Amino acid sequence: MKKRDNELNDRRKGASDAKAALLEKFRAAQNDPDREAKQAERLAVATAREERHAERERLKAEEQQRLQRLEAERLAEMEAAARAEAEEREAADKLRISRVIEDEAARKAERDRKYAARKARQA
Repeated sequence: MKKRDNELNDRRKGASDAKAALLEKFRAAQNDPDREAKQAERLAVATAREERHAERERLKAEEQQRLQRLEAERLAEMEAAARAEAEEREAADKLRISRVIEDEAARKAERDRKYAARKARQA
């Protein structure tokens, strides 16, 4: 059993030494004179990244608005074309109806003339 205890103690000591080494490395990094410069550089990079992201989002929003305007214009043009086509169809229908009425009136006038001529011959 003595051997197991030594192995356990060795592992504990190794872990403790590793933790102490990590802590010492962290403290040395805290006292590093270049740390502030590196941190400022990281902050500048992060700020530039955020600015680029904001610019991309702004451009994306502008493009979306432009596409919405184009879509609205296209819909307005389609509606205007549909209205114009409906007006043309209505005008054509009215013209056809007026021609039918004129033809009916002409046929009636011809029939009335023939009837009057026949009456005149009989009398």
